[in-house]
Amino acid sequence: MVILLKNSNMDTNKKTARIAGLFYLIVVLSGLFHLLYVPGKLINWQNPAITLQNIIANETMFRLSLLAGCICYTAFLFLPLVLYKLLLPVNKTHAVAMAALALLSVPISFVNLLNKFAVLTLISKPEYAAAPPDLAAQVMQQLQYYSNGNLIASLFWGLWLLPFGWLVYRSGFLPKALGVLLMAGCTGYVMNFVGELVFPTGYKQSGIDSWISIPGGLGEIGTCLWLLVMGVKVNTATATVTK
Repeated sequence: MVILLKNSNMDTNKKTARIAGLFYLIVVLSGLFHLLYVPGKLINWQNPAITLQNIIANETMFRLSLLAGCICYTAFLFLPLVLYKLLLPVNKTHAVAMAALALLSVPISFVNLLNKFAVLTLISKPEYAAAPPDLAAQVMQQLQYYSNGNLIASLFWGLWLLPFGWLVYRSGFLPKALGVLLMAGCTGYVMNFVGELVFPTGYKQSGIDSWISIPGGLGEIGTCLWLLVMGVKVNTATATVTK
């Protein structure tokens, strides 16, 4: 009877882990498209006119990027809740902190999308597109507002990784190396936030932001794939909740 109960708990935990992995995969794929691929294709921060031309010529891609953003942030709403269920037996306090810090970023991210919807309004309404000669500057201004909003959200994208990484490290059913990478990812996000806020011109040009983002990227993608493919290694039902 005890063996059957343990097996049942193991199956439940594996299912929870794989659901978390699925949500994480959605966040990763939609986030890469929305935050990296499309901006890299369409936005030239040094040339507003080229940026405007790119967006108008690739309006469908721009709209798909907005859709991907909505999907990404919706999945990120559910991801910490599933992870909370999985990692609660490791440490309740850290699990609450993990979920709270992650969830705080979601309303910021959704509200911030309004800046990109404003770009669509500017380029798709004839009365707006035909009137001002500085349409490119207005579009660039909205994109800059969006970038500023992402900077605020990125602080929470980083902070939640600290308790998450610690829980992974202490769990016993996820690789400790992933926990270390996730905690390093927190440091990278916070350093990038401070660097871009305090040194708005020179920090990006230094290239530091790219290097210190690598551990977090490896940790998040690695955790995503581990949860999705491997699930968990041991019976988490044997763990005790600590405070």
